[in-house]
Parts: sequence; structure tokens; C-alpha cells
Amino acid sequence: MERLIVATNNNGKLEEISAILGSHFCVLGMKDAGIDMDIEENGSTFVDNARIKARAIHELIGGHVLADDSGLCIDALNGAPGIYSARFFGKDSTYEEKFIEINRLLDGVPEDNRTAQFVCAIVYIDSNGKEVIAEGRVDGVLLATPRGRKGFGYDPIFYIPELRKTTAEISDTEKNMISHRGRALYHLLQLLETENK
Repeated sequence: MERLIVATNNNGKLEEISAILGSHFCVLGMKDAGIDMDIEENGSTFVDNARIKARAIHELIGGHVLADDSGLCIDALNGAPGIYSARFFGKDSTYEEKFIEINRLLDGVPEDNRTAQFVCAIVYIDSNGKEVIAEGRVDGVLLATPRGRKGFGYDPIFYIPELRKTTAEISDTEKNMISHRGRALYHLLQLLETENK
């Protein structure tokens, strides 16, 4: 099985990617692959940032590389924090602090208008340098009070009406099926399978 280096040190993200791609590749994070580098994400879109990360790793070690960039896009905030989701309200702020800031910004916004999307863009580069782009998204509503202990990041406040649960309340298997990252990864697999036919 060929190695796939994922341009991340986020264990939660790596687990989600491994759960879906683990039967196709030996999935390794940057730390597992012995890569210690800080990649500046200065793109203007999720695809831009994923491409920057994927190319940086591919140029360093070659092989198969995958990078994703994902975030929370809040309709009432014109899509913010978007590509700045991880750095929202300060690079070192906790997600609890980010939740408080989001509630402050959405103060007075009716619950029905607290709509948002999780968006994910993936750039995969194969050993020959060919790039494949896949994207996924899921729609939801932001809760004022966090619920659930699973997942990571904004999961405890991202409520999916059809499931009547936040993404921090559903099982890992269910989340991988419906999440923005899960949808992007399954989209990637479809694209790779089509190419290999």
C-alpha cells in the first residue's frame, strides 16, 4: 500500500481522513513522516490554501500528498470566518472563546438566520505531480450553547436540523458520511476511480 502524506498536524482531521482513505493508502500526517515545517496559508480561497500546503509537501518529499483547507462560513457574517476559521478571534484563542465571539457577533440575529456551512476543499497530488481537486460542504445552524463531546473545532455549535444533532453529537461513522470533509474525500475517491478506469 502506497503512502499518502497529509499536510496536517491536526489529529482529529487525520483520523477522519484515515477512516475514509485508510483502505486505499497508508495515511500519515506530517509528524509521522518526519516533516517539521510551517506553511504559510496566504491564499484567498479554501482551494488556494489546500494547494499551497499540498505543493509545499510534494516539493519537499514527492510521493502522494493530500491537503485540505476547511472552515465555517456564516451567512449573517457574509461568509466569515471562512478561510480564517482556525485563526478567528486570534490564532491562540480557544474554541470556547471563538464560540463566545460568534454569539456576540450574532447577537440579535433570529435563530432561523443563524445559518452556516462547513466547507472543505481538498487538493491531492500524485507521485507524478498531477493535481486533483475535490470539494464538499454541509449546511447547518449555529447554536448559542455548545452540545456534544465528539469531533473538534466548531462541531459542538454546528447543528444539522435533519439529524436534530450537532456534529459533536453524532458517531464518527455518521459524521464521516455527511460532513464537509467526508463528502470532499468521497468526491476525491470518485474522481480517482474515474481516472483509473
